[in-house]
Amino acid sequence: MDMKTRVNGWESPDHELYRTTVRRFIEAEFVPHREKWIEQGYCDKSAWLKAGEVGLLCPDIPAEWGGGGCDFGFDAIVYEELMRAGITSFGSGIQSIVAHYLVVYGTEAQKQKYLPAMARGEIITSIAMTEPGTGSDLQAVKTRAVRDGDHYVVNGSKTFITNGYNADLIVLVCKTNPAERAKGISLLCVETRDLEGFRRGKPLKKIGQKGQDTCELFFTDCRIPVQNLLGGQEGQGFFQLMNQLGRERLIIAISAVASMEACVAATTDYIKQREAFGRKLVDFQTAKFTVVECKTETRIARVYVDKCIEQLIAGELSNEDASMAKYWCTEKAFDIAHRCLQLHGGYGYIMDYPIAHYFADARVGMIYGGSNEIMKELISRSL
Repeated sequence: MDMKTRVNGWESPDHELYRTTVRRFIEAEFVPHREKWIEQGYCDKSAWLKAGEVGLLCPDIPAEWGGGGCDFGFDAIVYEELMRAGITSFGSGIQSIVAHYLVVYGTEAQKQKYLPAMARGEIITSIAMTEPGTGSDLQAVKTRAVRDGDHYVVNGSKTFITNGYNADLIVLVCKTNPAERAKGISLLCVETRDLEGFRRGKPLKKIGQKGQDTCELFFTDCRIPVQNLLGGQEGQGFFQLMNQLGRERLIIAISAVASMEACVAATTDYIKQREAFGRKLVDFQTAKFTVVECKTETRIARVYVDKCIEQLIAGELSNEDASMAKYWCTEKAFDIAHRCLQLHGGYGYIMDYPIAHYFADARVGMIYGGSNEIMKELISRSL
């Protein structure tokens, strides 16, 4: 959606200026490399350093730990502008999520060690939850961290890990007490550089988001210092995860709405230019009514997500609202991409057209961050 048409309770003139900066940066520094990143399966590390220089990373982290000291609205703008430009290779959402784990739960030493470098793009992060065979059931993770003196010895594997190929720091979900389910989970900050026993697979080949470096991670007798336990206390990992997943799900919803807006804008332009049977497509009722339906649903999604952004800024976003936003917006994003692609005809199936990318990239939204079936289960608890 164009900046001039935005009406919400969180976007100030400072946000608008930041949006202009972010948009210009992405168009100049990211868009020219979009196809290269898709082909190689990961974003260049140099892009992270450039993003850090202009303040795209961790804008809502307190300044005392190297962030921008701003509110979540500035972070939201980055996700919107990335999706507007069709950039799904740059995993800044994960960087923000990890940063907030550190802000809320980390020790002061952990904050000082990691957050400033993350904001500068010198440290790229990921969070390793999913394992082969566990999916959304985080309590069933099998990766073990066994205390041995002043280290934990870690064994296990993870899959579908966003930023996994580039990650310098991994927040690892593991069991420090295998006899327990939720109470046995802890989060370890794993520094990957020169870590013996650590191995990563090649970026996984996916249906969409092909430039996002999603990969498998393997840990064999990796020794992690005890001081790298997030927060310094065992058994807090599940609590920490549950209290931060709402933020992650809102980020997914924000990207979904931005995808919807981009699809509607691209399709509106297309039907105004494309002719069939001697008439512009926009002159056919079927075409223009389809776009009207998509535009209406997109506007409804935007209003709801903007309200969720306001609530998160105020510290009032409920897990129920975050789950509803994630579930509904990702379903609609894929549906709208599907309907808009249909109006492009055969050209919609060609990757040279943005709509094809939006269609392929949207599908995973219903799976990651907790599948939409899990979202419905969470929402049902409020009935």
